[in-house]
Amino acid sequence: MADLIYREVVNDLKKRILSGEFADRKFPDERHLSESYQVSRSTAKRALNVLSEQGIVFKKRGSGTYVNPLYLKDKSIFRFEGKNLGVTDSLQIGDEQPQSDILDYQVIAATPELQQDLFLSSSDFVYRIKRLRIFEEQPVIIETGYIPIKILPDLSPDAVKTSIFNYLNAAQGKSVTRSFLSISVAPSTVEDRQLLHLSATEPVGVMDGIFFLDDGTPFEVSNMRLHYQYMKYNTFVNLNED
Repeated sequence: MADLIYREVVNDLKKRILSGEFADRKFPDERHLSESYQVSRSTAKRALNVLSEQGIVFKKRGSGTYVNPLYLKDKSIFRFEGKNLGVTDSLQIGDEQPQSDILDYQVIAATPELQQDLFLSSSDFVYRIKRLRIFEEQPVIIETGYIPIKILPDLSPDAVKTSIFNYLNAAQGKSVTRSFLSISVAPSTVEDRQLLHLSATEPVGVMDGIFFLDDGTPFEVSNMRLHYQYMKYNTFVNLNED
């Protein structure tokens, strides 16, 4: 429960920041946050630390905490808000989350490459799930994922229409908490142009990744082809070990 509370505080503060509530960029300290959200000081401190680690706020010695001005300019649709790293939870445009059209759902034998990436044997099978992600009637991502059947033997097409990672968490109490992503740009294919409404000269962003459960087990190999207008990814680097 405490874990949920601090994440609720973090998510609400992000919304307040993006809505322009802290126009002078001065941010409340943990005492004020504790009082306004009626949570413990430790919960408020944890929420502040998360915002600081993500580069959303920064602490200035002797002056207080401030909102990072670059975060206010952030137009990225990738916003990792929750415990899982799935597209449904992590991508937003305003308050909107993506809808999914299922393009393909089948069970196939694990290829040698999938066996290597997902730590499978030659006798293992995987789900091959292909979805078109849509924001406000605009197709944004073609997502193809491969998930071992032995991890989610009861995964149904209905569950695939929403968040698979959330379904995993509800069904088994497991979370996807780590990933390795490779980000690049490529010429659009015929399928890209058809599904993402691109012209022949427009490129796509490509994100290839492996997602891991909280115990380190590889859960999914994923390929995402993004409409180039939404291809923006932000990171925060902190070399201070204090």
